[in-house]
This record gives sequence, structure tokens and C-alpha cells, in this order.
Amino acid sequence: MALELINVAKSFYTEGNKNEIRVLKDISCVVEEGRFISITGPSGCGKTTLLRIIAGLEKTTHGKVILDGKDISSQTSMVGLVFQEYALFPWRTTLQNITMGLEIMGIPKEERIKAAMDYVNMFGLKGFEHRYPHELSGGMQQRVAIARTLIMGPKIVLMDEPFASLDSQTRNDLQEFLLDLWQKRKDTVLFVTHNVDEAVFLSDEIIVFSNRPATVVARVEVDCPRPRDRTSLECNQIRKKVLDTLRELRRDGSRIDT
Repeated sequence: MALELINVAKSFYTEGNKNEIRVLKDISCVVEEGRFISITGPSGCGKTTLLRIIAGLEKTTHGKVILDGKDISSQTSMVGLVFQEYALFPWRTTLQNITMGLEIMGIPKEERIKAAMDYVNMFGLKGFEHRYPHELSGGMQQRVAIARTLIMGPKIVLMDEPFASLDSQTRNDLQEFLLDLWQKRKDTVLFVTHNVDEAVFLSDEIIVFSNRPATVVARVEVDCPRPRDRTSLECNQIRKKVLDTLRELRRDGSRIDT
């Protein structure tokens, strides 16, 4: 089930539609089923906006997003989005947060709890299913958020800097957890990150956006064998290639984490 972006452009307007802010400009690419794709680029270039368009939360100014030959706007239930902030409901327990989407769909309580407990066990949350978000670590909260998305069975998983707020060790642990999960499930993943090391470790391919209005300036295949050694010569060569591309784009206000 391929995802195809065809000349996707997006502008926002201010002051009564007098001032145009162009965010995306003619983004075109194909993402094949089961691939893990990272998107990086200067801050503010429109990466999150693109995810929101694919998820159906924003409309394009022009261009199309096609999933398996059909316009994505009619298939948004097949797309799951994991936010940078965990976006958990503080009054709901781990189990209740994970089952929220199933509850909205009207799935019987016994069935949705059974499905959620499978994720609780799979995600290392056993013993915390009745805890509230404030009783969980940041890493555990993000696991709950990912489980809440995946339990809905999306064909496309969008992740918007999901590990950016975590400490480095927790971030590394969750990268390995996500990679192991993806290798078992083979979801199609679009993963936005500013961290080039993270992109190289996780991805089949890295797409580099230009400054705003964003276009695709590079597509870098990550052909290092898995499991990957973050410090290997092959990974460092790809990391350098991506960083060199980003340095060429850098301007005042741009920020890229190495």
C-alpha cells in the first residue's frame, strides 16, 4: 500500500488573507509499503505541517496525497499520528488511554480491554495499566501514546519528533524498542526528527527538506545492515552526508541536532 505525494503545497494566510506564508512547495515522493522513512530539515520548514496534511488535519493548498491509488482524505482512518507531546488524557489510566479510540468506535468493553492488555504486555507496561499519566515516566507515557495509535491498526504511522523531550538514554532505549516493533509489524512509518543520528539508526531512507517553503532537496538511502552500530563507519558516512546537506541549507534561526 504505497503512499504518494503529488505536488503537495501549503500556504497559510494572515490579516484577512492578505499575507501569504508559503510552507510547502511541490512536495512529490512515493513511500513504499513497509518502509521506515525519516524526514529532517531546518526548524520551521513544514515537516509537521506535512504530517498533519497526511493525517487529514490540514488541507493542501494544491496537490494530492494518494494512498493505495485513492485520495487520502477518504481514508484518514488508515493513518495514525503520534505527537511529540504525549497528548494523554490525565484523567484516564494507561489502559483507558490505550482503549480510547476503540471506545469511540463502539468496540465492546471486554474486547477492547483484551486488545489493550496485549499492548500493555508487549510494550512493557505490565503493572502500570491502572496508573495515571502523572505516575509514569516520560518514556512510559510515550509508549502509551504509541500503543494508543497502533491498536487502531493504521496502515500509515506518522510520528512527529516523538522522542525529542526525552533524555538521551531513554531516547536510545525507545529508538531500539520502536525499531524492534517495526521489524515485527512492518508498518509504513514517516518519522519527523531533527536528530540525524536518530534518523540514520532507524531509517531505510532519509528525506531532507529545504528551508521554507520546503521542497525535497535530498533522499538518502540508509543501506547499513541491521542491527546497526551507531558508531560504524557506514553509519557515520551517511550521517556526514545528511549533515553536509543540512549545512548547505542552514540560515539564521535554523537548528539541526547532531
